Amino acid sequence: MSEQARFATVLVVLGIAVAVLFVLSLTTGPAQSGIAAGISALLSGDEGALSLVMREIRLPRAVLGLMIGATLGLSGAVLQGYLRNPLAEPGLLGISASASLGAVLTIYTGLSLTFPLALPLAALAGALCAVLVVRAMAGASGGTLTIILAGIAVSAFAGAMTSLALNLSPNPFAALEIVFWMLGSLTDRSMTHLWLAAPFMLVGWAMLALVARPLDLLTLGEDAAASLGVNLRQVQFLAVTGTAASVGAATAVAGAIGFIGLIVPHVLRPLVGALPSRLLPASALGGAAVLLAADIAVRVLAPGRDLKLGVLTALVGAPFFLWLVWRTRRQML
Repeated sequence: MSEQARFATVLVVLGIAVAVLFVLSLTTGPAQSGIAAGISALLSGDEGALSLVMREIRLPRAVLGLMIGATLGLSGAVLQGYLRNPLAEPGLLGISASASLGAVLTIYTGLSLTFPLALPLAALAGALCAVLVVRAMAGASGGTLTIILAGIAVSAFAGAMTSLALNLSPNPFAALEIVFWMLGSLTDRSMTHLWLAAPFMLVGWAMLALVARPLDLLTLGEDAAASLGVNLRQVQFLAVTGTAASVGAATAVAGAIGFIGLIVPHVLRPLVGALPSRLLPASALGGAAVLLAADIAVRVLAPGRDLKLGVLTALVGAPFFLWLVWRTRRQML
C-alpha cells in the first residue's frame, strides 16, 4: 500500500470511529434509552423528558467532547512540528495553566457564583495573557527554544498562583470546587458553553491549518525553510496564537485535560508518515476519538461517582507515554 493510500485509509478509519463514538456519547448516560430512541428524541420537536435530556445535556456534551478532543490533538501535532520537539504539547506554552488560573480566580473571588459565564470568560482571558507574555518574552525573531523557555516560565508562574489561590481559599467548599474544576470534565456543560467556546476553537483551527505546508518545509530546518519562502515570523504567530485561541477556549469550558495532545500525534505519526501536513488532520480526528471514548468511559465506569475526565486521561496517558519512551530507547540501542 502506498503512503498516500495508507494516509487516506487512516483518515477514513478515524472518521468512522469518531462518528460511532459521537453517537455512543449521545446515547450513554443515566437516562437509559436505546440508540434509535435517543436519536429520534433528539431530532423530534417535542418537549418530552428524553428530548430535553438529548438536546440540553447530551448534545452539547458530545459536541464539546468532539471539538475539544480535535483541538488538543491538532494543537499537539502543530506544536511538535513547529518546535521540532516530540515532547511538545499545548501545556508547554503555559496556555492551559494560565486559562486554569483565570478560572480559579473567579471561583476564589466568588464571581462565578454571581455570574456563571465569568469562569469561561476569565479562562479565555488567562489564555490570551499567556500568549501575549510568551510572544513578548520570545520577541518577534525569537527561536523555538526561546518560546519553550518562555512557555515553561509562564506555566510555572500560573501553577504557583493557582496553588496560592488554593492555599488561601476562603472556605473548603471553594477549594473543593477549584480542585474539581482543575481535574477536567464535560459534566453539566450546556449549549451556552458550546456557543461561547466554538468561535474561538474554529478560529484557532483555521490558523493552525494555515501552517500545515510551512511545517512540511520546516522539517528541512529553519534556514532551508526561509530560503524556500517560509515566513518564520508568520508561522510563529499562527502556531502560537492558534493554539492559544483553541486550547484556551477548550480549557475555559472543560478544565485541564492532559496527555491527548502529547500522545495522539505520537501514535499516528508512524501510520501517516513524517509529513506534518498529513499528521494534522489525523491528529484532530484521533484526538476527538480519544476524548469521546474517555468521556463515555467515565460515565460507564463510575456513573454515580463523577469520575473526572482529566483523571482518566492521565491514568491512561502517563503509562502509555512511558511505554513510548521505553520503545524509543530500545530502538536507539
